Amino acid sequence: MTVYALHENPEWFPPFASAFDTAGLDWQEWLLITGYIDLDSTPPEGIYWNRLSGSSHTRGHGYSKDYTRAVQDWLQAHGRRVVNGRWVVEMEVSKVRQLTALKAFGIDVPRTIAVIGRDDLVSRAAEMPVPFITKHNQGGKGLGVRRFDDLASFEAYATSDEFEEPVDGITLLQEYVQPRDGFITRIETVGYEYVYAITADAARGGFQLCPADACEVDEFGRPKEAPSLFALREGFEHPIIDRVLGFARKYQLEVAGFEFIESADGRIVVYDVNTNTNYNPDVEAVAPKSGPAEIARYLHHVESEVYAVT
Repeated sequence: MTVYALHENPEWFPPFASAFDTAGLDWQEWLLITGYIDLDSTPPEGIYWNRLSGSSHTRGHGYSKDYTRAVQDWLQAHGRRVVNGRWVVEMEVSKVRQLTALKAFGIDVPRTIAVIGRDDLVSRAAEMPVPFITKHNQGGKGLGVRRFDDLASFEAYATSDEFEEPVDGITLLQEYVQPRDGFITRIETVGYEYVYAITADAARGGFQLCPADACEVDEFGRPKEAPSLFALREGFEHPIIDRVLGFARKYQLEVAGFEFIESADGRIVVYDVNTNTNYNPDVEAVAPKSGPAEIARYLHHVESEVYAVT
């Protein structure tokens, strides 16, 4: 049975291709950039793995999110098994959805105000304690993330041509959570199981903490000479692991990464859910498990379940 990988960024795919080949999977890429769907046709038999990115529009793929929705609706109508299915698309492309769902589940999240358009930005920002940050509702890669230490500097930014418009018009005003030890942690999960945790050096990396190999290059496409921002968090054990695994099960996030901050005031604050997770090669080299290999293993498991039913 063929595994179809639904995505829009070939630069991120080589580690998965290698893992799938090693695992002996029969797989194909389905690039969600251009194409068509014949609604009178039947989707190919197989397993479908969705890894749409909320930042697809930054790569000139402005239609990929709606294309993914359409493809998933078609697959769902024909009963095809999709790993990270239709609901997960909506979770990936909306931080509002992520934060409200996490909070309803009992997981601590940053204080956040979602502002539509620009008219209410300054008045709503006046309700936020300083410092605070902005970010885009649809994003990734640190889109729209800036820190403001006073209202006056934010007002100057929000009313200027420098203001970065979010693709869906929703800007998040969010409390700045000070990391206790200068890093954030990301928990990687596959098939509702813990894979490993990594740390990202927020002091050096700021808010742009993409772990993929393709992200660790300079503007000329050359590998960055500085040490990696990412490291394996060895021996990490904490109740937050079971909390995010429970959240993943509730919302059928079969492959996901959860980013959180251990704050200076003792909180554990989850601020991002990533469902097209990438794995850092430096971490992969020393980790007890491989993220892409775990995905290959899980897809084999899903394949066997589908075979058992058919």
